Amino acid sequence: MADRGDYQGSGLALVDDKGRVAIPNALRSTLAANSPRADGKDGGTIIIAVHEDKPCLVAYDPSYVPILKAELRTRVELTRGADGRVNDSIMREGANGEAVPFDGSGRFIMPGFPRFHANIGEHAFFWGTFDTIEIWDPKTLLATPNVGSTMASACKFYCQEKGIAL
Repeated sequence: MADRGDYQGSGLALVDDKGRVAIPNALRSTLAANSPRADGKDGGTIIIAVHEDKPCLVAYDPSYVPILKAELRTRVELTRGADGRVNDSIMREGANGEAVPFDGSGRFIMPGFPRFHANIGEHAFFWGTFDTIEIWDPKTLLATPNVGSTMASACKFYCQEKGIAL
């Protein structure tokens, strides 16, 4: 989809005991534009998946699925050995997303396994990466090497702004 909006922005959100969380405003409007409901009402669908190599989640709209699938297929083909075999784990890992609805306020229920996998407790830090949104537990983000100083600084800023001790 050539006219997909880019996910740029960040924010910190509370996660309740049932896993309900609201997508920060900076990212919500892009998600809603990329994932409009067929009935024209507010809200849409967000896909939540485990990141392939970082201890966080990755979120995206349904129109990104064909793009992701094509990228994964290219990576699979690049692994083809002389015997014709490929690394089919690439598709297995990349296809782990779960589609969940979000309402007009950007609230959705974070699926249990991805939330567990990423160690997301009471807070979720959202970071736009153009095609997708990363969702992190703030303490995990700050303890993870090579996440980028700007993203780490933004996470610290939002936590400090909301009085969250790290």
